[in-house]
Amino acid sequence: MSRRAFISLGSNLGNRAQMLELGVTTVTSSDTYRISQVYETEPVGGVEQDSFYNLVLEMVTEASALELLARCQLAERLAQRVREVHWGPRTLDADVLVIDGETSEDERVLLPHPRMFERSFVLEPLSELAPDIATPALRARAAGEVRVLGTLASLL
Repeated sequence: MSRRAFISLGSNLGNRAQMLELGVTTVTSSDTYRISQVYETEPVGGVEQDSFYNLVLEMVTEASALELLARCQLAERLAQRVREVHWGPRTLDADVLVIDGETSEDERVLLPHPRMFERSFVLEPLSELAPDIATPALRARAAGEVRVLGTLASLL
């Protein structure tokens, strides 16, 4: 059964727009999808680093949460992501945010994503695609400055 799934993609190392494009093409596979505009965002977590490019991807998919997680991890590997510092710089960060009608307490993929409602870099792009999930009230409480850069195609 097909349902909506939302993935957050972010990058602050290398060619950030190309890393996001790699994430989109790897995660979507053959699924129908839409993407938000790209936002430039300040880093979260206290580690000194460059700003991020972030977007949210909406897919119509039959893939399970674990299958989507595997696609996200593949995209990160293809982008040669190195995990040296928690919340540190990265070529690509890909997270499963929400899958319609599904919750998960599996430590590999918690749904909805446990910190998504705290972060403007998730909620602002998500609001373009799913204003029913990223409501104005939730967005008002989220932390972090964001700035719209435009479409991914315009940045490539």
